[in-house]
Amino acid sequence: MPGERLPLGFVFRSRAKEEKAPSVDKTPVTDSHQPRDPQAPKGRPTPKRSEARSQRRSVANTPTTRKEAAKRQRDERRAQLERQRQALAGGDERFLPARDKGPVRKFARDFVDSRFNVAEFFLPMAVIILVMSMIRVASLQNAALLLWLFVIVLIVLDSVVSGFRLKKRLAERFPDHNRRGAVAYALMRSLQMRRLRLPKPQVKRGERP
Repeated sequence: MPGERLPLGFVFRSRAKEEKAPSVDKTPVTDSHQPRDPQAPKGRPTPKRSEARSQRRSVANTPTTRKEAAKRQRDERRAQLERQRQALAGGDERFLPARDKGPVRKFARDFVDSRFNVAEFFLPMAVIILVMSMIRVASLQNAALLLWLFVIVLIVLDSVVSGFRLKKRLAERFPDHNRRGAVAYALMRSLQMRRLRLPKPQVKRGERP
């Protein structure tokens, strides 16, 4: 009714209800078609699926403790030694040890493997001489001593000739390469029996390297 005065308590209750009423958020809601990666930092765009996958893989492969890091290093060393063992057996240049790598060392190996070397028969001859010297017969012991001297002289002469020839061939074939230590490397290889040499021989006897 016009002119009718409302109770004072009714006016205060109405104002209190209006103040407690939730305000409507007028901010427009945007619908994103690409869900945000929970691993992406705030304020940065969501990485691509391939990038996120590679990041997760790198995090998963990173060792978290010192024990895991040591185990991984041991596994890597074991794998490297296995690759080197296979390379020594097959002659794969990629995984050979540093002392066997390079064209100069390969040529030195092929030079030794392509010929007969007196030094490679040193071990079996030494066994024969040792057996002869153990027999208590003066003539056999004297023959063993002379045979021992003869073998030593043959090995020295053959090594000198082989080293001189190899040095000359290396100078002709690899004038611009580092040839230091190649002759000694070849002579040490000639002391081993052919089937025990590593890397395994890649040429036949009599074949020109």
